[in-house]
Amino acid sequence: MEAKRRDFLKAAGLTSGAFFTSPVSLFGKSPVEQARAAEKSVYQVKKYDTDFLVAGGGMAGVCAAISAARNGAKVILIQDRSRLGGNASSEIRMHVCGATALKGQPWRETGIMEELFLTEAAENPQRSFEIWDFIMYDKVFSEPNITLLLDTVLYETEVAGGEIKKAKAICSQTEEIYEIKAKYYADCTGDATMAAQAGADFMRGREDKARWGESLAVDVADNKSMGNSLLFMSSKHGKPMPYTPPVWAKKYTKKDFIHRNIRGVEYGYWWLELGGLVDIIQDGQALRHDLLVTLFGVWDYIKNSGNHPEAENMALSWVGMIPGKRESRRVVGDYIMKQDDIQNAKIFPDRVAYGGWPLDDHPPEGMSSTDMVPYISIPLKGPYSIPFRSLYSKNIKNLLMAGRNVSVSHVALSSTRVMATCAMMGQAVGTGVAYCVKNGILPTKLGNDSSHMSRFQQQLLRQDQGMLGVKNVDNKDLARKAIVKASSETKAGAAANVLDGTNRDIQDGTSHQWQAEMKGGEPWLELSFGQPVRMNKVQLTFDTGSHRRLMLSGDDSVYNIQERGPQPETVADYVIEANTKNGNQVLAQIENNYLRRVEHIFEPTEVKSIRIKVQRTNGDALARIFEVRCYLEDIQRI
Repeated sequence: MEAKRRDFLKAAGLTSGAFFTSPVSLFGKSPVEQARAAEKSVYQVKKYDTDFLVAGGGMAGVCAAISAARNGAKVILIQDRSRLGGNASSEIRMHVCGATALKGQPWRETGIMEELFLTEAAENPQRSFEIWDFIMYDKVFSEPNITLLLDTVLYETEVAGGEIKKAKAICSQTEEIYEIKAKYYADCTGDATMAAQAGADFMRGREDKARWGESLAVDVADNKSMGNSLLFMSSKHGKPMPYTPPVWAKKYTKKDFIHRNIRGVEYGYWWLELGGLVDIIQDGQALRHDLLVTLFGVWDYIKNSGNHPEAENMALSWVGMIPGKRESRRVVGDYIMKQDDIQNAKIFPDRVAYGGWPLDDHPPEGMSSTDMVPYISIPLKGPYSIPFRSLYSKNIKNLLMAGRNVSVSHVALSSTRVMATCAMMGQAVGTGVAYCVKNGILPTKLGNDSSHMSRFQQQLLRQDQGMLGVKNVDNKDLARKAIVKASSETKAGAAANVLDGTNRDIQDGTSHQWQAEMKGGEPWLELSFGQPVRMNKVQLTFDTGSHRRLMLSGDDSVYNIQERGPQPETVADYVIEANTKNGNQVLAQIENNYLRRVEHIFEPTEVKSIRIKVQRTNGDALARIFEVRCYLEDIQRI
């Protein structure tokens, strides 16, 4: 189960000597030997020295890289595919799930994940997965502190004195070997590839009930896991579309779907799952073929059994070739999250993110035993917190992790594994690294020192990271000393709410936002200071309808409670004016906003008051603002 200082040297993605154009014969060599031989031939070696290396460009890695970069750290992000997003990318097409599983509760993930959600909804009305890829690419590429290395496979990690000193990666397309030295490293590979290479302690398989007293655990520990899934999409045509399956496709009958719902044939199906009985990593090639055998067999049943006449005019338009993974290695941190931490929602002192997906475990057998239910899901009453101590390695000092490979039990993983939750972990890790760089400390110091942690939590909160019970007490926020008034307000939305320290609905009976009727004019909110104050930044947090689901999917049914495009509650057009010694000055004039958190930076200005005039929302009858912050600081670094 736990593996200590394992000798792991496997270069994911380097599968054969034919991968190289080197004159050196590589046949029969190990991946590491292949890479070393390539170093001596046509491959050029490029060396990097940076603050932070992020391995893995899924949702966790993307958010880790962006958050670290925005906080001033120099970042290198390596991704073994040409696309960012991992399971959410156009290559796999799994929709990004998270705390919106808490139906009727306003816990959609905020921060960078929310920024990505809102941007995709506004800029991708055609619901194209490829456009979603490029929205992520644009966010990463637009950060000057990020060096993005796509099609780049990590193959070696050098460790000395319990710290990673260097990582090596290879890009076959550019014939380059990268040697990367960093102060801190994040394993966002999902499979914990970097951690395993570095000799980090990790867990694998399912723990027994006695280990941590988990009622949902198995009676006897084993090396089994949840499996992988392969998705497909189909489209409708104006005539019947016959289908002949490959000869190797599996044959299914009606009884195989007693526990599996074929509902909507345009996008399917998470339960096309296999692999929990084998080595999910080492057996990946054979497992992919077995999943194709299953997928085409299921489509053959849909098309040719006669039980699904709605599919007569449907034809496959896309078939995945990269399985989406749920589980493999989990790195041991200073704290291992367990079932009780999730079901009873422990509030950790070092909480830096939250989750809300059910405890959703899948039997290892998957589609190989169709007489079994494909999942057991235990809904949660509310969100739970995630501690920073579960997001870094216990025995490799400068290694952090975010995603499904964090420090959790198998039972806890059944909830923490979903991508929106992983993205929040990524933002926490990236911001945490930037904090460690600035303060010259290791992650374990940050995780276990309350004074550092409270400052770090304030930094995260300012950047809209969701954390349970953390309020704005930022001494640098000039707005906290202001007097607030408004042209009007509703009974539920007093103007003073924008300074109450809570920037979202937390279901405590208070809206925590200013609200004003839009009809009859342009409502305004004003912050007045007792004497002129100097500032160069105003930060606004708007309402974006966090109670509803917001994600790209191939399944039409998930859009029933979505609003594609800008969210109606969000303020779209507004003006920020400052009252200065020279009269009124416009600090910002914005049209067509759809984001939740917006920063406006301007030349340092002495102001007596600032006024925000709301000119238009994206459809709601009320102007809504959760929070206003004001700062004077170096705009190059937060």
